Amino acid sequence: MPAQIIDGKAIAQEVREEVAHEIAGFAGSRPQPSLMVFLVGDDPASQVYVRMKGRACEKAGITSETRRFDADISEKALLQEISAINNDPAWNGLLVQLPLPGHIDTQKVIEAVAPEKDVDCFHPFNVGRLSVGMPVFSPATPAGIVEMLKRSDIKTAGKHAVILGRSNIVGKPMASLLVQKGDFANALVTIVHSAAADISEYTRQADILIAAIGRPEMIRGDMIKPGAIVIDVGINRIDADNEKGYRLVGDVAYDEALEIAGHITPVPGGVGPMTIAMLLKNTLKAYHMQQG
Repeated sequence: MPAQIIDGKAIAQEVREEVAHEIAGFAGSRPQPSLMVFLVGDDPASQVYVRMKGRACEKAGITSETRRFDADISEKALLQEISAINNDPAWNGLLVQLPLPGHIDTQKVIEAVAPEKDVDCFHPFNVGRLSVGMPVFSPATPAGIVEMLKRSDIKTAGKHAVILGRSNIVGKPMASLLVQKGDFANALVTIVHSAAADISEYTRQADILIAAIGRPEMIRGDMIKPGAIVIDVGINRIDADNEKGYRLVGDVAYDEALEIAGHITPVPGGVGPMTIAMLLKNTLKAYHMQQG
């Protein structure tokens, strides 16, 4: 029997509607939640992501502004801009779109954002709280995955979760979330990365397999445990004979995995939509914290 598809697009829409409903409930009596986005340079993918975030904020009732800076802005000038938003009570959240130009120290920029406005959950303060089970915010993509599991009633307690990839954006925070105590956490977690001689040795053990390695269709059907929950974070362009000249695929060979897994997320329409939905939730959380 083919795997059940976890519809991230539908789940994300539920989350977005819940955020919008809550904001509509206090509209007029209090200011709207607000998110400032910084975009440095003209990276095409970053411009697309920023537009999507802006539209999502507008639909949810979140005030949003994107400030664009030339790619040659100095690190000092960018840090001054960040400091100004940190000290401006009109803005609840601040997101600096990555990647940044090479002459700017990304870590320095991440640490410059006030932790209470760090809706991306990249600041070491928030990362530390996450690791000990005291999150202020949760990184949007890992939090979106947990939300998908919850709303699909997929229990993780006692299950072996194998995470492919150790990035600070997905792999490490995903492990931190799943290892905490709770109905949709409390998992036995293994992080697998490029040092593994044979990743299939680990993937075949996974009750929950989360692929975030950025290699198109690397995980084949025979690398998946029958009945496993497969969460595909990857989004990769490969050449295709169509009008666009390409198609989007995940890190998992979807058609093969569909016949083996118990549940699976598609690409596109799986994890991707959840990331922006959870960013909206984090912005609303920042608003409530700052409103007291």
